[in-house]
Amino acid sequence: MHRGKSGHWPYDEKPVLVFWETTKACQLKCKHCRAEAILQALPGELTTEEGRKLVDSLTEFGRPYPILILTGGDPLMRKDIFQLIDYAVEKGIRIGLAPAVTPLLTEETIDKIVEHGVRAVSISLDSSFPEVHDAIRGIEGTWERTIWAIREFLKRDVAVQVNTVVMRETLEGLPEMVKLLKDLGVEIWEVFYLVPTGRGNFESDLRPEEWEDVTHFLYEASKHLLVRTTEGPMFRRVAIMRKALEEKGTNPDEVLKPGELYFRLKRKLVELLGDGGEARAQTMGTRDGKGIVFIAYNGNVYPSGFLPYSVGNVREKGLAEIYRNSELMRKLRSAEFKGRCGVCEFREICGGSRARAYAYHVDPLAEDPACSYEPGSYLKLAEKFDLNLPLGTFGEQKPV
Repeated sequence: MHRGKSGHWPYDEKPVLVFWETTKACQLKCKHCRAEAILQALPGELTTEEGRKLVDSLTEFGRPYPILILTGGDPLMRKDIFQLIDYAVEKGIRIGLAPAVTPLLTEETIDKIVEHGVRAVSISLDSSFPEVHDAIRGIEGTWERTIWAIREFLKRDVAVQVNTVVMRETLEGLPEMVKLLKDLGVEIWEVFYLVPTGRGNFESDLRPEEWEDVTHFLYEASKHLLVRTTEGPMFRRVAIMRKALEEKGTNPDEVLKPGELYFRLKRKLVELLGDGGEARAQTMGTRDGKGIVFIAYNGNVYPSGFLPYSVGNVREKGLAEIYRNSELMRKLRSAEFKGRCGVCEFREICGGSRARAYAYHVDPLAEDPACSYEPGSYLKLAEKFDLNLPLGTFGEQKPV
């Protein structure tokens, strides 16, 4: 795999993941939908030929090509979706598919997805409680169909990533979600920290201290399955801090002092699954605009699907040019942030949610309002407990 001079992915040159919102059309009515999906496709959707050109543009980044994630709305609402999948596979581009669980996702469709070379899908499941999930998704019976779909993909050896949005409605059921995923045999849990954009509302958002407790809980959950986060980059900070303390034989709970919500969620998790093994908390240093880029249904390019700040359009410029040269994208990659995010020792590793900063402050470079961390705290802990400083933090850098 081609790497940059430091041995890491060359984020300034190309993204790891390219998300393409193939359509706004979807049969679900999700209350937090980023895309504000509707039943019919909107005018201006990229045509089949324009879709092929978009696929071609990924090869301009050079090998290894970015992974193309086909999302929506519901990509299955596009009549040409399998033509586009075939074209990408022929070009040597790895495909991920994010289908909505609707009557379109039949056993025949699942077979077709596999036959056309898709080896990874992401399925949204927001709660282990059917009534909670169905209320969020807006269609009764969606939870039951989702469990069926996950099992069907796994039976066909397709890698399944389950996406769960953390919001006030799903908060207390997180431990049960871990248990359900383990029972289903799902290995990857992508946890979405709610961003009030699209249909997502501010009332469903959590307070900063609650987000901190959730983040500490997710580290404990990662002792049972691989955990990644979307718009929750503070997970990397918490994972680094907890792991460093554990390696010194120190209880992170006693030093970091998370709140009662964390202890309540953790107690339930231990009741359900025990203590778990070694943490599998993915702390890859991507963020909106750094390793991530999003193309909307009409060709507009955004740093991510949750950050509605256009940096160009693929109908007017090549994706590589937009990704590499957009002023905002360059600032996002170089961590030119304001407020606490701008002076935090974790600004490279974490950097805060740029989408949440924009949702609350109308400024993608502002500090993340969900984060309660006081910059410099880890450097003091590192000195006190002789902890490692991972690459990307301030101060003397020790290998980890």
